Amino acid sequence: MAGTSAGGKRAAETNKKLHGADFYRNIGRKGGQNGTTGGFASEKVGEDGLTGRQRASLAGAKGGKISKRGRTAKK
Repeated sequence: MAGTSAGGKRAAETNKKLHGADFYRNIGRKGGQNGTTGGFASEKVGEDGLTGRQRASLAGAKGGKISKRGRTAKK
C-alpha cells in the first residue's frame, strides 16, 4: 500500500493519532521558522517593526487593492 493515496491517508491518520490533530500544522510552522531569511512564518520582528505574518497581511491587502480583475457582477 506504500505510495498509494490510500496509504497516504492511512499514514496521515496514524500521524494525527500519535502526534495530535495539529501535527501537519506544527511541522509546517517549524519548517517556515527554520529558514534564515525570515519569510511569512517568521515571528521575529524585522526592521520595519512587523512580524512575517503582519507583513504578509499588508502585502496581500496591497495586491488586492491594485487587482486588475475589477468588481464582480451581482447575480
